Amino acid sequence: MQRKEKHALFWGIGQLAIMAGGIVWFGTADFMSLQWRLYLSAFFLSAGIAGYWSGTQFFIGKLRAVHVRWMAPAVLITSGIFYLLWNIENNWLPRGSAAALGFIMLWAGTRLVGINNRYRFLGLTLMLRGGFNLFAAVSLSQDMYVVWFIGTSLLKVLTMLGLVYAVQDEIQQRYARTIDSLSHGFLIRDRRGYVHVANERCAKLLGFDNAQQLIGKHVCDLLPGLSREMADHYFFRFEADGVQYPIADTATFKLRNGNHLPVELLGSPYIERGRLYCLVQLLDISERKKKDDQLFQAARVDPVTGYSNRHALSDRLALKVARAAENGRECAVLFIDLDKFKRVNDSFGHAAGDELLRSAARRLHALLRPNDVLARFGGDEFIIVIPDLAPNSAEQTAADCAEAIIAAMARGFELSYHAISVTASIGIACYPKHGTDSDTLIRNADIAMYEAKKTGRGEQRMFTEDMNAVARDGLVIDGALRGAIEANEFSLVYQAITNAQTGKLTKVEALLRWNSSLLGPVPPDRFIPVAEDSGMIIELGTWVLDQACRQVGLWKQSALDDVTISINVSSWQLADPGFVTLVSQALIRNGLSPHQLELELTERVLIEDTLNVQTVLAQLRALGVGISLDDFGTGYSSLSYLTQFHLNTLKIDRAFVMDIEHSERSNNLVHAIIAMGHSLGLQLVAEGVETAGQATILEQMGCHYLQGYHIARPIAPDELLRFADSRAAALAQTPAQPDFVI
Repeated sequence: MQRKEKHALFWGIGQLAIMAGGIVWFGTADFMSLQWRLYLSAFFLSAGIAGYWSGTQFFIGKLRAVHVRWMAPAVLITSGIFYLLWNIENNWLPRGSAAALGFIMLWAGTRLVGINNRYRFLGLTLMLRGGFNLFAAVSLSQDMYVVWFIGTSLLKVLTMLGLVYAVQDEIQQRYARTIDSLSHGFLIRDRRGYVHVANERCAKLLGFDNAQQLIGKHVCDLLPGLSREMADHYFFRFEADGVQYPIADTATFKLRNGNHLPVELLGSPYIERGRLYCLVQLLDISERKKKDDQLFQAARVDPVTGYSNRHALSDRLALKVARAAENGRECAVLFIDLDKFKRVNDSFGHAAGDELLRSAARRLHALLRPNDVLARFGGDEFIIVIPDLAPNSAEQTAADCAEAIIAAMARGFELSYHAISVTASIGIACYPKHGTDSDTLIRNADIAMYEAKKTGRGEQRMFTEDMNAVARDGLVIDGALRGAIEANEFSLVYQAITNAQTGKLTKVEALLRWNSSLLGPVPPDRFIPVAEDSGMIIELGTWVLDQACRQVGLWKQSALDDVTISINVSSWQLADPGFVTLVSQALIRNGLSPHQLELELTERVLIEDTLNVQTVLAQLRALGVGISLDDFGTGYSSLSYLTQFHLNTLKIDRAFVMDIEHSERSNNLVHAIIAMGHSLGLQLVAEGVETAGQATILEQMGCHYLQGYHIARPIAPDELLRFADSRAAALAQTPAQPDFVI
């Protein structure tokens, strides 16, 4: 029935043909003529010989198509020969048939014995049959037919058993070779847990020398960490209803040598003789697990510092918060930002920046308890989680930790033979006071950190709800800023700056105003920081530059013909590679001389990126544009900038000007600033001049320019032009004062 088992078909045909020949010869004498009996007996004998020959040839793999084609002619020719012989002497038929069968079976047995060990039993039984038939051919008599029949029948049974054994052994070897060729382990176990079949790969995976060592053993004997309850539970799953096969599991086996093997198990049911067995495939997933671990590391570990990244932080913080909620404890989140980190990257390269991050991370980790969490949140930002704190202690513990961090960072770092000084700004949020989930705590700590940066670097701030309100306000403003330029919601007003000696209007400062269609009028101190944080300050600054230069161009041939326009510039604009080109194009497009444009910078702008700022300022000075330092005296290290940067103008902050009439200390300080400015060849502008007395004192001190409400408020372009005309007319009517009084 199976194409691979045609030997059974051929041998079956041969045996049936021999049986048919015997029936014809011994059972048809009463109704069939002798000639037909002779011929049919000869034909069936020939067919039987052909069947045994072709079955043997097929069994050993030597039967060819040409043999099959010549089979029928050979049977006919052989049967003709036997017919002629027996027609001469018909008593030869029994002995001749026995002899012919004996020879063919001896030949078949010899062939099988010499081919393969598993065919040896079958070959021997065929040789016994062949020898018995030859013996019968010599000594067979009619009264011995019963003995011959019994002997032949017994040998047939042995032959059948030999055939069954050979076929079964061949199938088993084929099956064994198949499972041994699998690249993964394979075993079959029964309900009790004993192994019936296993392949060599399975033996190697489990630490055995060969598969035979597994056969008959209980699976618990193979794996030290496996209990019988676990083995039974695994098998019970195959008896459950509705289970989808194969059942896939992953596990880590502890082997006899102590090693651990991660595997994937694919289990399927197998029923044999009415009993349920389990087929299990074992796939070694060591390499896959290693890659999974690497992916896990990449997804949860910061590659620069080796500590947790922001994704791992979120999970760990959520776990710490959940435990704190269960146990009535508190925890604190510290958001740490390294100040001036960008300067390190720009000055020494990103490799030095990475080394600084690693050194800072190690220094931070050294300050923590074993259960505290350190993570790099991104860029130069770190987060520390201090869990499991007693009630009402989180804020103080976090503040103490922040102070220790600030002190540790202030010690500086040695990188690439350079001493690097950095500070840390820290924001703090505590559970449950400042948030009850990880995202809220991180967000609020971030808000507090930005507040710390606003007040000065190297500071810490605890989160308050007021900060949150400011942050929400910033989000609203950020949304409203989008599209505000296209909607023409911005405008410029101009404040006059006059010569302190002559009173002539020689400079104006352009000030940005925003009348939002959504929020109404929004003051600059609310929307400018938001624009800087979002990066929109570049687009906004470009618009201010274009509008201010265009307005000065429109004032040509008027009282403001040669006025200098002063505009504020942010660090974002100076960092833009195309900023100098934008300035040059704005001057050319509006027909302005470079001296008619003055760019105002704050000290914060100067410290953001010193190297880049120096380069850009040098290009602007080469262009002929003036550079002014705004709010002088309120920054961090103002005197150092007077030597680092070649400035044209200092603007004295209104905080010093407002008290010069009544405070000797303020008066002396402003006098010192003006004297210093003169010694450095700088022009000085006093901001916030609101009284005539202040103007007089500043004039006597030698201040060059005055700006403030005493002179004029910020007004629209047309109003400023009228103010300039009226002031020029008033100055023309005032007689010139002599330089000396005699």
